[in-house]
Amino acid sequence: MEISKLKSNLTLIGMPGAGKSTVGIILAKNLGLGFMDTDVLIQINQQKTLQQILDETDHLHLRAIEENEILKIHIKNHVIATGGSAVYSERAMAHLGGISKIVFLDVTLQQIKNRIRNIETRGIAKSKNQTFERLFEERQILYKKYADITVDSNVLDQDRLAEQIARQVSEK
Repeated sequence: MEISKLKSNLTLIGMPGAGKSTVGIILAKNLGLGFMDTDVLIQINQQKTLQQILDETDHLHLRAIEENEILKIHIKNHVIATGGSAVYSERAMAHLGGISKIVFLDVTLQQIKNRIRNIETRGIAKSKNQTFERLFEERQILYKKYADITVDSNVLDQDRLAEQIARQVSEK
């Protein structure tokens, strides 16, 4: 598959537990691309886990850090796995949309709950009183807004999901 010369990257968006990092690595290997995980980038540059940042500050501070890190990305030929909250920043998403095709890994709330056991300690950027269900509903709107391509990520295993993404990207 050849990615458009203007947009040589693929960016994966979706809820925590959707498979962005794991599928992203497989997709990068399959397509001969590099791989970047913005959550890991934040942790390296901040020298803290996402949960530590949330414990010391709040979800809005983590989102601001995430936006700044995304705006500094100037790479080609990569799969970029974003944090689930990247979609809260219009600037970050405009930047990613300018350098990549954006793929939404769409997973049901129940499937995410089945996949994630540590919702409260995973470093998920949400307000203290916000339920995970409400966060899911809020983010779904944003994921759909920014996605160039939406892939049902509920039933396929990770290898098949990577193949499906590559197929859908090449068709667009």
